[in-house]
Amino acid sequence: MEPLKKLNIEVMYKADSCLPCFYMDEAVKEVVPCFSDVVDYHRVDMKTSFGKKRFLDLSVLLFGEDGVYKHQRIAPIPSLFINEELFFDAIPPRHELEAAIHEMLGQKNES
Repeated sequence: MEPLKKLNIEVMYKADSCLPCFYMDEAVKEVVPCFSDVVDYHRVDMKTSFGKKRFLDLSVLLFGEDGVYKHQRIAPIPSLFINEELFFDAIPPRHELEAAIHEMLGQKNES
């Protein structure tokens, strides 16, 4: 039997001085322990080289290479992705984040 693959939640995070980034990170940290067996959480720190690359990769998934490199469209900051899909571009209320996680878990169970 194949091991359970966890949902991957990522928050695009600019800096501690970015209050929306900080509070989105805190909102996720409040919910993730309830789902620790099925969710991996990563804060994508855009000050690191990995974070910059990941941010660009997710932006390309949203807008395509032309959208990013020709039209300068990028993922919102902060933003929250679940399995590389943009779910929130503002701090989600706890119940909405929990509902999104349950929705994605339901999709995984159907596939």
